[in-house]
Amino acid sequence: MTAEQQPTPPTDQDPPLQAQHEALTPLAFLGRSAAVFPDREAMVYGDRRSTYREFGEEVQRFARALQTHVQPGATVTVIAPNIPEMLMAHFAVPLAGGVLSPLNPRLTSRELAYILDHSEAAVVLADGEVYASVRDVVGTLDREVLLVEIVDEQAGQSATEGALTYTDFLAQAPEGPELPWRVADEQASISLNYTSGTTGPPKGALYTHRGAYLAAQSSVFHNGYTGQTRYLWTLPMFHCNGWCTPWAVTSAAGTHVCLRAVREDAVWDAFDHEGITHLCGAPIVCAMAVESPRAHPLDRPVRMTTAGAAPPPSVIEGLEALNITPVHVYGLTEVYGPFTICEPQEDWAQLPAQERAVLMARQGVPMVHAGQVGIMDPGGQLLPADGQSLGEVVLRGNGVMKEYFKNPEATAEAFRGGWYHTGDLGVMFPDGYIKLMDRLKDIIISGGENISSIEVESVLHAHPQVTDAAVVGVQDDKWGERPVAFVVCEAGSGLTSDALRAHCKESLAGFKVPDRIEFVDELPRTATGKIRKNSLRSLQQGGQTQGA
Repeated sequence: MTAEQQPTPPTDQDPPLQAQHEALTPLAFLGRSAAVFPDREAMVYGDRRSTYREFGEEVQRFARALQTHVQPGATVTVIAPNIPEMLMAHFAVPLAGGVLSPLNPRLTSRELAYILDHSEAAVVLADGEVYASVRDVVGTLDREVLLVEIVDEQAGQSATEGALTYTDFLAQAPEGPELPWRVADEQASISLNYTSGTTGPPKGALYTHRGAYLAAQSSVFHNGYTGQTRYLWTLPMFHCNGWCTPWAVTSAAGTHVCLRAVREDAVWDAFDHEGITHLCGAPIVCAMAVESPRAHPLDRPVRMTTAGAAPPPSVIEGLEALNITPVHVYGLTEVYGPFTICEPQEDWAQLPAQERAVLMARQGVPMVHAGQVGIMDPGGQLLPADGQSLGEVVLRGNGVMKEYFKNPEATAEAFRGGWYHTGDLGVMFPDGYIKLMDRLKDIIISGGENISSIEVESVLHAHPQVTDAAVVGVQDDKWGERPVAFVVCEAGSGLTSDALRAHCKESLAGFKVPDRIEFVDELPRTATGKIRKNSLRSLQQGGQTQGA
């Protein structure tokens, strides 16, 4: 052990030392990697590259600068894409004693104003692309907020006149001993992640140091991160802290390859020139990789984790042909990102592609850190694992958030009966794997019969010429609701609605077959890849669809 790796002598401000206990915190991951692998490449962003020594040193400066402006437990908001400053904030903010609130740069001014007010943000760091609009919002708040501009020179940005830049902010950091990569209380909050707010104002899910540590270590285990890992940042870090991957990859002392925007050429440039081994993203990112004119088999295995609806069978086959293994997980903002994973069984590899895709489309079993998953009826009773009994997916254990920030009523409702209630409907199979059938609010009730939009979508996805699909319920005077499908086809496809409805009739009961199929160029999605079904319903209600 070199001198720089020796433990830092404790000070009066350090957590108390105990021989048999150390509070769990992801901060320890960077402290270890910077000490053990100081010269290993930690971050890549364009022609900007940092070692773990440089990564750790900048995080220390960042944290000391923050400490001059925030009290312990204060919220520090970062509004930026997947650039190095967002990655470093995942360590610097909690190292300074603050709580990180990462936000989507595409939020509207109204959404941003609500969240900044509700979170009581003390410091806001904003990417140069959105700095002006963020400054206007901050100016409407009834308290003083320190605003810092992150100038992304790799994107050709220049500083706004009069703005306090991130570089100048770091220069203000006072000199002093290295801050300890430790915390006194592992149950203290480390981050505040806001939900999408599709059914009301966004709610803030609080994560703890302990929960983030365990989720990160679980991610290392399930994804096989090592010191040779080169992780491509296609999943937004503002979404569930990037599924805790900033901490996970750093724990393994792997390399973070930052990506400002998920574009086809940028992804394939990274595949071809940065030796990418892992990435995460929505099914649309999987499809983009497969359908790119630059797509070709890679000279190394790549693991691609995706959540929500599984990729269509054609995309799964396409990924495997590129030497990319798709991995299906399920989770929510309230559970640190992924909670379950569709663990592949050895005999699945021998199955035909269509049968394998059906098994891989399930949301799976709890990850090693997570705890328990169940299917519950409205009376609070767990349902049998028979693959048919439909109920709400409920979760419990270390993978569940601490609480909703400043919202005890919503917390109590979500945690009723000692389980976290997801609002998702699903079934559990005899092998313990769960499968989502729909959101409670997205079930289509037609003539008294329940229609799962996810079930109909899976049948549509099975058509070889379909690349994306979404099904919503629309009002019907006779049946109450009827399903309507929005479908994206392969370029040049001559697929008709009649042919696609005939395809559906082969696998679905007649009442489940969509009354109408609308062919569109693309589906409206959130920045995290979720389909905006409320937008599709609005189109239907307004009669603004493209029939075919």
